[in-house]
Amino acid sequence: MDRRGWDEMAAWRDFRMGERGDLWHRAIIDPTLLGVVGPVRGLEILDLACGNGYLTRRWAREGAARSLGVERSRANLRFARQRERSRPSGASFLERDGRRLEGLRDSSFDLVVMNMALQDVADAEATIREVARVLRPDGRFVFSLSHPCFDLDERSGWVVERVREPDGLWHDVVWRKVRAYRDERTVEVPWRISESETGWTTAYHRTLSTYSRLLRAAGLAITRLEEPSPLLEAIRKSPQGPFIREVPLHLVIEARFHPALGRKARAVPPRRPASRSSASSRRRAIRRSGSGGRKPRIGSRDRDSTTGS
Repeated sequence: MDRRGWDEMAAWRDFRMGERGDLWHRAIIDPTLLGVVGPVRGLEILDLACGNGYLTRRWAREGAARSLGVERSRANLRFARQRERSRPSGASFLERDGRRLEGLRDSSFDLVVMNMALQDVADAEATIREVARVLRPDGRFVFSLSHPCFDLDERSGWVVERVREPDGLWHDVVWRKVRAYRDERTVEVPWRISESETGWTTAYHRTLSTYSRLLRAAGLAITRLEEPSPLLEAIRKSPQGPFIREVPLHLVIEARFHPALGRKARAVPPRRPASRSSASSRRRAIRRSGSGGRKPRIGSRDRDSTTGS
């Protein structure tokens, strides 16, 4: 049986993500993302494409002045709100399309975060432009995504070979093969929900230079770029964990306004203090390794569909 889109997979995703994220998030992606985000006390944060809102609620509990999760999937939003009602954190949630953040004022957030979502957005240019609009002049945009250089749907995969090393002994050597990196395209992404069910979503492969150009067009410059390494839990539980120590499959990027780009290059306006209470060609492709639950492909990646949830 097939399920199409994020709404139809929302219950399954909520179960997997819980309050800590699935294996790929909590033991590979999120530690680096959270390190780049840093302390959030007193900040006003927009968690864009928040899913079930586990990070939105985390930042609220950590003292963010405002932690707002925005999500276009009504089903995902329903799970986020249910979790907030059952264990209130002070986070709030809003249904919006990232391309049009109606009701959110210009220059109103210190930080906008998109965790493994920008590659799923058809109009990345409009989304980044809206991010820039709602960011304060001294604000930051932090996002994670599948590594465009190394994780290109079915055009990339692992190869393990026996190779004779200089010590004269034979060793297993891991290679990452990639083709058609410059071919930007739309892909239909399979997710293995169970042995009999497959979910499908749409994603968009873009080059690193495209992301850089889109940020620059919005007045943002990349100020930090990290390639997450797996924690011990991922190395132990995922067949790909040891491989990712050698070749990264994810990126975490921080971008800020740059005066030379002509956007928001002005004095930072004073911020009103906020309390927690007041801030209440489509083709089949293999899912990016960074999100868990992918359908396996023989001879390529083991997709860890049932581990680490």
